[in-house]
Amino acid sequence: MNSIYRKIAGVLAFIIGAMAIFAGGQVLLGKIMDYYVIDWLPIYNFSIGLLSSLAAVILIWKGSKLAMSAAIGIFASHGIVMLVIQTAYREVVATDSIKAMTVRLVVWVIILTLMIVQTQKDKNISK
Repeated sequence: MNSIYRKIAGVLAFIIGAMAIFAGGQVLLGKIMDYYVIDWLPIYNFSIGLLSSLAAVILIWKGSKLAMSAAIGIFASHGIVMLVIQTAYREVVATDSIKAMTVRLVVWVIILTLMIVQTQKDKNISK
């Protein structure tokens, strides 16, 4: 069974997760940024990056029944964080943080779309 869309989704999840690990990890390792950093955001970025690039990638790549739930959970988590930083931290959040979260949300929409397309293809093949 050809699962190209699932594989592309897995690669995208790995890349976006690795980027979050790198971004969060730099701050956690003591890199001083030239803008205000919300205390909990680097921890979130690092943690969700690990979850994305390790657990979610494996689930997506293998076509696990838990893959869609994991992807939706990560997307929802990013959405909630975006909502929080746009409301509670609106006056202090760095534009870089808003841009990074926007990119993550867009990439996860693409990942979810690829997973849905793959699921539909799989259903059509099994008919």
